[in-house]
Amino acid sequence: MEVWYQPTGGNVYQVKEPKIEGGHLSLTVSPATANRPAVNWELDAKGDQLVGTQKRGETKTELVGVRAPELKRAAPKAWGKAEPIFNGKDLTGWEPIGNTANNHWVVKDGLLINEDHGANLKTTAKYDDFKLHFEVNCPDRANSGFYLRGRYEMQLEYEVAGTEPPERSMGSIYGRVPPKVALPRKPGEWETFDITFVGRTVSIVRNGVPTIDHQEVEGITGGALDANEGEPGPFYIQGDHTGGLKFRNITVALPQR
Repeated sequence: MEVWYQPTGGNVYQVKEPKIEGGHLSLTVSPATANRPAVNWELDAKGDQLVGTQKRGETKTELVGVRAPELKRAAPKAWGKAEPIFNGKDLTGWEPIGNTANNHWVVKDGLLINEDHGANLKTTAKYDDFKLHFEVNCPDRANSGFYLRGRYEMQLEYEVAGTEPPERSMGSIYGRVPPKVALPRKPGEWETFDITFVGRTVSIVRNGVPTIDHQEVEGITGGALDANEGEPGPFYIQGDHTGGLKFRNITVALPQR
């Protein structure tokens, strides 16, 4: 049996030594450190749920886990016309979230720019299946992400070369799906991404090269706005790690069913 845990931030990781007895599951999702106690879960299968408690030191919290939706659906027979969701003039259709008092998102010379780390930025509209296109200029040492439905981060980063594993590298679905092709680093240059997302199936073309081809995204990633995977969600761009990223030509095409 394999058990994987996605915390609210960071990457999904495998839980060591899960114990199962009948319908009871015991997990240590976060081992103890010098500064904090372990986080342990005791869960029981009840119908289509896992019900139990989380214990952190002397603090107990009730837990209820529900089955994630399969989201298996066929690709649409046709896609509509790609429409801009960034007008190149102002932030119409977008709003800062998170640390909004420290918002550094601006529009200059037709570009969407995060001048410094601070607030994240999300669309006011929500989307289900889509074909997304955008162009991004990612400086060296920058770290950000473009979230699909507000739950699945496509990583945008140029950390020090060799410090990030493939599943957390540029163009990955963070912690979940690595690119099958490692493309040359291009910090400070414009790059294009074309992302098709239907149900849980994602395909990504970076700079004209298919890098992820019809891969299943098993679950949400760190930083997700919620875990309601069966519902539409917004796009959002991470701005709370570093600044300096620039975006242009952000468009979305929707299915014609």
